[in-house]
Amino acid sequence: MSWWDSDDDEPLFDESDVRVRPSRRGSRPRTKTRPAHKDAETGLVLAVDRGRYTVLLFEGKRNEREVTCTRASELRRTAIVNGDRVDVVGDLSGDEGTLARIVRVKERTTVLRRSADDTDDVERIIVANADQMLIVVAAANPEPRARLVDRYLVAAFDAGIAPLLVVTKTDLADPAPFLATFAELPLTVVTSSTESMPLDEISRLLVGHTTVFVGHSGVGKSTLVNALSPDANRATGHVNVVTGRGRHTSSSAVSYRVSHDGETGWIIDTPGVRSFGLGHVDTDNILGAFPDLDAVAESCPRGCTHLPDAPDCALNEAADAGTLSDAAIGRLDSLQRLLTTFTA
Repeated sequence: MSWWDSDDDEPLFDESDVRVRPSRRGSRPRTKTRPAHKDAETGLVLAVDRGRYTVLLFEGKRNEREVTCTRASELRRTAIVNGDRVDVVGDLSGDEGTLARIVRVKERTTVLRRSADDTDDVERIIVANADQMLIVVAAANPEPRARLVDRYLVAAFDAGIAPLLVVTKTDLADPAPFLATFAELPLTVVTSSTESMPLDEISRLLVGHTTVFVGHSGVGKSTLVNALSPDANRATGHVNVVTGRGRHTSSSAVSYRVSHDGETGWIIDTPGVRSFGLGHVDTDNILGAFPDLDAVAESCPRGCTHLPDAPDCALNEAADAGTLSDAAIGRLDSLQRLLTTFTA
C-alpha cells in the first residue's frame, strides 16, 4: 500500500493519527537527592545473615526490641557489619515477618579488619566500634600459637583496640612457657580450666565495653561465650585428634550482652580462624604492636627495616650482645618474619 492516494495525491494517514508510545521511564526527572529520613531510629547491628541484618532498637529502654532489616539501595556498596550503629526506617515493630530498612551507617570509632593473607590488599571488615579484643588460646589441644597471637596484637594495635588474653584448658598443660613470651607486654592475662572458668573476673573486664572475641578453632571460645551469656547457645565443637585442628562451629559474628554487678557490655563472637592476614596493615604499625622491641628500636638509624640483615639495627645488635631476654628474642623472630612477608 502506498502512503499517497494515487488520484488526488493526498496522504492516506495524518500525523495526528499516530499514537506516541509513552516513555517507560516517565517524565519525572532523575535526582541524586535522597530522603532525609528524619524519623529514622538508631540501632545496633547484632548479626548479619545473607543480606538480612538483626538490629537492636531502643537499647536499654522498656520498648527495646530486635528488628530484621534489609539495606537501602544506596547502601548496596557499603559494608554493614556486626557492631555498626545504623539508622533504620520502616516497620519497627519487630513482629514476625516484618522487614525494616537500614538507610544510614553511623561513623565508626574503630574497625577491625583482616585479609586473606599478607599479600592480599583486599580487606574484610570483621566488626565495627569494638574497643577491646579478647584473644582466646588453649594451653593444649590445640597447641597455642604465639605467632598467631602476635598477628592479633598487630591487628588490635592498628585498629586502636585494647587487647586482652584468655588461656583456656590450663588443666591439660602448664601455660607458663607460652605466657613467658608475652610477660614483658602490658597485656592483661586470665587463665581458665575446663572445670573452672573465672567468669566473674572475665565479666568485670567486659562490662562497659564492646569486646570482639577472636581465636583459633577449637580453643573453647564458644564455650566461654555460652558461659558468659547463657542465652547465646553457640555451637561447640571438638579438636581432631589426628590433625590437632578444631572444627569451625561459628559461621558468622554475633553479638551478645554480658552483665556483671548491674553493668552490661557487649561481646562479639567471631568465627574461629587458623590464619589472620595483615595485608591491610601499614608496616609502620607492625612494630608498634611490639612495645618491648619498639623501645629498643628507637636507637635504629632512620629508615631501618629491622630485618636480620639491616645494617646498624639496634634490635639485631641487642640480640647479638645478649641484652634481650629469651622472650624478647622469640618476639624479635616473630616481628622479623612479619616484616619479611611485607617486604617480599
